[in-house]
Amino acid sequence: MRREEREIRDQAEILAIMNEALVCRLGLSDDGTPYVVPMNFGLGEGCLYLHCAGEGRKLDIIRKNNKVCFEMDMLREIKQYPTTCGWGARYESVIGFGRAVLVENPDEKKIALDRIMEHYGAHAPFSYTDDILDKTTVIRIDIESVTGKRRD
Repeated sequence: MRREEREIRDQAEILAIMNEALVCRLGLSDDGTPYVVPMNFGLGEGCLYLHCAGEGRKLDIIRKNNKVCFEMDMLREIKQYPTTCGWGARYESVIGFGRAVLVENPDEKKIALDRIMEHYGAHAPFSYTDDILDKTTVIRIDIESVTGKRRD
C-alpha cells in the first residue's frame, strides 16, 4: 500500500467495515477483460456469500476463472476546501482477493441466505422453499487475503 499511514492492519476493524458496508463490488476477469458487478452479500467464517439468478455473465466468468477481487467502502464525508484539487474524503475501504465457489449443497445455501438476510437487518428464523433454493444461485467467496484503508 502506497500510503502506509492509512492502512488498517487490525482484522477486527476490517471486519467491522465489512459488517457495515451495504454493497460488495465483485471484480472478475473475463479472458483479460475486467468486469465489476455490485452485489448484496453476507459474511461467513472466512468467506463472503453472494446470491444471484442461475445464469448470467458473472457465472459464465466464474466457471472459467474463479479468481476474484472484492471491494467494500464507507464514504463518511466529502471535505470541501477553497481550491478544487484540495478536496478530499473521509472514508474506510476494504479490498480482498479469493476464489469463488458455486454452492450446491442446500444446507449451505440456507446458511448463506441466512447470512445475507442478517447482514441487511432481518431477524431469524428464516425459511426457504425448495423452489427458491433450486432457482437461487449462491456464490461463496473463500477469502485468501484482505486489506483495509482509512482516511480521516
